Amino acid sequence: MLSAQSGGLYGGGPTWWDASRGGMFPWEEAYENPDGEASILNKNGAVRADGHAFFEPLGANRRACITCHQPSDGMSLSTGTLRERWKTTDGRDPVFAAIDGSNCPDLPQRSEKSHSLLLDRGLIRIALAWPPQGAKPEFQIEVVRDPTGCNLSATYGLKSGTPAISVYRRPRMAANLAYVVDGEDSNLMADGREPSLRSQAIDAALTHEQAGSRPSAQQLRQIEDFEMQVFAAQSADVRGGLVAEKSGPLLGTGNLAGGETRSLGDDAAGRVVLSFKLWRKQPGDGDLGVQREFRASAARGSEVFFTRRFQVGGAAATCATCHGAGVRKPMDIGTTNVAREQAWPDLPLFRIVCDASAAPHPALGRVFYTQDPGRALITGKCADAGAIVPQQLRALPARAPYFSNGSAKTLRDVVDFYDLRFGIGYSEQEKRDLTNFLRVL
Repeated sequence: MLSAQSGGLYGGGPTWWDASRGGMFPWEEAYENPDGEASILNKNGAVRADGHAFFEPLGANRRACITCHQPSDGMSLSTGTLRERWKTTDGRDPVFAAIDGSNCPDLPQRSEKSHSLLLDRGLIRIALAWPPQGAKPEFQIEVVRDPTGCNLSATYGLKSGTPAISVYRRPRMAANLAYVVDGEDSNLMADGREPSLRSQAIDAALTHEQAGSRPSAQQLRQIEDFEMQVFAAQSADVRGGLVAEKSGPLLGTGNLAGGETRSLGDDAAGRVVLSFKLWRKQPGDGDLGVQREFRASAARGSEVFFTRRFQVGGAAATCATCHGAGVRKPMDIGTTNVAREQAWPDLPLFRIVCDASAAPHPALGRVFYTQDPGRALITGKCADAGAIVPQQLRALPARAPYFSNGSAKTLRDVVDFYDLRFGIGYSEQEKRDLTNFLRVL
């Protein structure tokens, strides 16, 4: 049986789930995070972890799917948890496996510095073959700066016997996938390279778990079934209290799993916007106290999210435009393509030179810099360079930092980035309100 180790605000489950620990993965459990608690709900009931392919190692490095999709971190990973895990295990936990839990496998693995991108940004190394199989590149790619040493490595780099580009990305949450997956056309992962949960599970076992062979049909079915029935969302806030009441704005895992609310931005999410009226502050109201004032702020933030318009590529958009149900189109939001002098010094920097015959990048032309070519590493298209599939916005306080490269440490940093990037012009109150809205999802 699971025991509460974190002593949370309203309960709290164990802070780390080891591969092969066995026992029952509970029907529902709450886990403490800096803003309150997130809950994990298994729609079809508790799951026995013993012998289950999501919870048992499938390869040589003793990892399992659960290793990088921790329930206490909203079925992803947070840097706070990773740093505690490094301290607790002296860096020996399988999450720090050399293959991708370090900046490069040929670095000294006992050194904390060799795992800096995972510990500081929560990033896993993703090595992608170059050129991509089945696609003729429309551009040349040059390694301008290689702080990890992996892109210029004689063993793992672009000029090795198996040429590859190493980029570094956040693990995506393995929850709420019933609203993300669309058969064999799901565009999973940051670059949309996986068409289905099954293909993603196979690739994860062979690469991240270093399995010698692909999982069996039964193992794949276990993984898919579990990922399609697990839901994660924030359930309590230290200022707003329990946020998942049936009389409230239909937040929390129960409403999400039951179909009361779907991913943000579709018809059902419209009911979320309307239901926030119950939290709104009415004209003439004085100070409502900490809880109700916070809820009123989150309600105002929902209006900012769904209705505040700004220009993206010459078209009017809202936050919900890119974070709605079924949105799987990779987009260049400006976190990866950067001016050379503004590039993050701890991440690789590449120079892209597009062929004269290719369609140029819609915003940057034919010659530009990027720290992650994104979708272009799969398609080979110049116009796709830097494009990333939008992420879910659930259980956010459990899984900082944010963006695919972990460049935003807080949700306020996320809001500030978009405000500057798209020249939105949020007021200080709008920023606070939008941040509080994101905190309760």
